Amino acid sequence: MRHTSSSRIAFVAVTAALAIGGAGGGRAAAQAPAGSAPQQGPPAASGAVTLTLPDAIDRALRASHRIGEFRARQEAATAQVSSRAAADMPTLSLLGGYMRTNHVDEYAIPGGLLKPPTVIYPDVPDNWRTRLDLQWPIYTFGRVQALERSARSEVTAADKDVSTSTADIRLDAARAFWALVTAKESMRVVGEALGLVEAHLRDVKNMRDAGLLAPNDVLMVEARRSRQRVQSIEARNMHDVAEADLRRVTGLAPEVAITIDAVLEGPPADLPAYDRLLADARAGRSERQALQARVDAIGERRTAVAAGLKPTIALAAGFDYARPNPRIFPRSAEWNDSWDVGVNVAWPLWDGGRVKADVTEVSANQRAMEQRLAEFDSVLEFEVKQRRLDFEAAREAIRAATDEVTSAAEAARVVSERFKAGLVTNTEVLDAQQALLVAQFDRTRALASTRLAEARLDRALGR
Repeated sequence: MRHTSSSRIAFVAVTAALAIGGAGGGRAAAQAPAGSAPQQGPPAASGAVTLTLPDAIDRALRASHRIGEFRARQEAATAQVSSRAAADMPTLSLLGGYMRTNHVDEYAIPGGLLKPPTVIYPDVPDNWRTRLDLQWPIYTFGRVQALERSARSEVTAADKDVSTSTADIRLDAARAFWALVTAKESMRVVGEALGLVEAHLRDVKNMRDAGLLAPNDVLMVEARRSRQRVQSIEARNMHDVAEADLRRVTGLAPEVAITIDAVLEGPPADLPAYDRLLADARAGRSERQALQARVDAIGERRTAVAAGLKPTIALAAGFDYARPNPRIFPRSAEWNDSWDVGVNVAWPLWDGGRVKADVTEVSANQRAMEQRLAEFDSVLEFEVKQRRLDFEAAREAIRAATDEVTSAAEAARVVSERFKAGLVTNTEVLDAQQALLVAQFDRTRALASTRLAEARLDRALGR
């Protein structure tokens, strides 16, 4: 029985410190993608800093590389809108060239008696040409407009990706923050338990010196003290790991001392009905909004691709300055200018099925994105239900653990008094103290689980 209890206390000591720290996997794990541009906040100076939960979240957002990556993607998507919109604008190009040709026999018309022959086609091997060219697509059957709308939907999706990343970082910061608070509370509990064992050891030694107890009773208490010291070392290690994790998330340097301004136990939060929570999640989850925006973007791309077999009309104009200018007759080795204005119509009548295949591909991609959106909705219903149940169970566990601590503390006090009166054995005192330590760890773990469940519920609702 004592062996089982000691194994449990060792397990609980580790679990209490990691109750939050090990629960932040999946989306909330902050990863710095290779090549991403970090959005760094101001570097932390050496010294000390007092952190509240909002402070930790703010520092984490400013130090996040992931948010920097998604903001860069958002900027790229915004630039894509400008690129798509510019496709409907005229383009003005300056062209130039030189071409060397072989010598040819000149062609000339004989003149009169006193008039020299007129050269109609001279030998000009050096050909120079410059042109100012204007191209303006004035009608594209909706291609350009559809691509621009698609790009704007991608900007909306990229903006929602930034919001999603922000929510993940907020959860990760809350997880790391409460992990450190839990670790500190675990150290306090272990310290109090060690103090109880030390006090009991003094009593046992005094009673042994008085001849009331055998030496083996002292050895039993000393063994229990050593076990408590081992648990204290484990709690300290878990505290250091939690602090290092919080430094990673918030970007605080190792030389900055961290003081936490928070307590695990707080006022009970309201827990709305499931239907209301689900409605809030559907309206607030940025991931869902990003998926919907990408469905719209693919739909606009389908419209643009389908217009591939429709006619396009473009305005063309140019100004040429060439030597020789082929538009000037007769041809001469002189610089001459000319201009042209025209309207071009292009209507692809047959492309071997390329447009049809492209439309099929885009349509399939759109259906795939719609299925992903439907899958997200089904998972969201379960996630909200799970987070609500976790939060409700954690609050109930606090009440039960509080009763457990109260009963265990009173039992330990009574057993200690009875031991001093010689009515119970040393083993019963140690067992009562062990039960109190387990109860305190149970309550610490329940408090930590409540904080984590609350943060996860907020994340599930898109807050």
